[in-house]
Amino acid sequence: MPDIQRLTTADPAFWTRLETLTAWEGVADEAVTTTVRDILAQVRTVGDVALLEYTRRFDRLNAKQAGDLEIPPIRLQQALHCIPVDQRTALETAAARIRTYAERQKQESWVFTEADGTVLGQQVTPLDRVGLYVPGGKAAYPSSVLMNAIPAKVAGVPEIVMVVPTPGGELNELVLAAAAVAGVDRVFTIGGAQAVAALAYGTATVPRVDKIVGPGNAYVAAAKRQVFGTVGIDMIAGPSEILVVCDGQTDPDWITMDLFSQAEHDEDAQPILISPDAAFLDRVATRIDALLPSMERRKIIEASLDRRAALIQTLDLNEAAQVVNFIAPEHLELSVEKPEALLPLIRHAGAIFLGRYTAEALGDYCAGPNHVLPTSRTARFSSALGVYDFQKRSSLINCSPTGAATLGRTASVLARGEGLTAHARSAEYRIAEQP
Repeated sequence: MPDIQRLTTADPAFWTRLETLTAWEGVADEAVTTTVRDILAQVRTVGDVALLEYTRRFDRLNAKQAGDLEIPPIRLQQALHCIPVDQRTALETAAARIRTYAERQKQESWVFTEADGTVLGQQVTPLDRVGLYVPGGKAAYPSSVLMNAIPAKVAGVPEIVMVVPTPGGELNELVLAAAAVAGVDRVFTIGGAQAVAALAYGTATVPRVDKIVGPGNAYVAAAKRQVFGTVGIDMIAGPSEILVVCDGQTDPDWITMDLFSQAEHDEDAQPILISPDAAFLDRVATRIDALLPSMERRKIIEASLDRRAALIQTLDLNEAAQVVNFIAPEHLELSVEKPEALLPLIRHAGAIFLGRYTAEALGDYCAGPNHVLPTSRTARFSSALGVYDFQKRSSLINCSPTGAATLGRTASVLARGEGLTAHARSAEYRIAEQP
């Protein structure tokens, strides 16, 4: 059975222990960084030739030419019509909910006119082309296809290019069906750092994109980090996290399974339970031992619980909120009688699930809000992926003659104060034109 850390805020060393528990070093080791740097350089230099070679080497896929790596759109539609009806219905239901939520995030252009006739505003435009990385092999996440592609489409992105590794040529029908439902435009059977390179730099076959989104392994994360600046990226995500705050009145089996739901992702995932009720923490610990043997992904869950889990006792729910804000979790469940009363105290969390009946797992698939969330305490300064991540904002400035004179005088003083006389004279020319 797992040996889960027990912490209490009454311990003078609590905050130090908590900081150690939640620390995550997301930087790839030197070997990964070097390998990725070489792959990026090769794809950037020789394009499709390198792409074919790496695909043969890493994915055992012997394509004769780069064009063979693309899956035709009709194949996506075939997958959608061939999967079981319940899966198709679930995909379409989830997609509709994600789309409805995303529509509310869409930003529009705006302008206003000042008294002197100067017009100021903001023009909002979508990115031209987005790349979506989807894990393949052991992991297959059709939900990630929906969560990444649909907000981009709602934003108005004309073209989404998806890359997904298919080791040995094995296609995942549910992933292809999700691509069809989400409106993905092109799909290539490539993965790893070489796929990120192809999207970032472009090849004769794979078009260059403006932003790369989607999860991946250490090589994918390192590649995204290294191409950032050439293209935009969504984030460098760490292991999945769930933090549950409970008043001790929720069924301990529910809470146990909520913790398992994220622990089963990865041995480094972090499940944490906070409660003022020490007896409830004991009951959950007992149920963890009882339910764990029946879990299909028992070994992964047990490793996660051993390495990074914790049961934390606080003085009360207000103090629990302080701990939450320190951890800044990816997923936060407020499994309490009056979650709305606790909500104003929460400042840092990627997604917040309110009440006993709101399982975090619903957010992973079909609630509507995006499941691409900040991890590793980055919720202190970043947010969930959304439509706004696929839109750009350009400032609009249209000076009237009177406005040019008024602003020009102010700009001239500030520019000369900075010693930038060309700036000053540029503004002053417009002043001189006024009667």
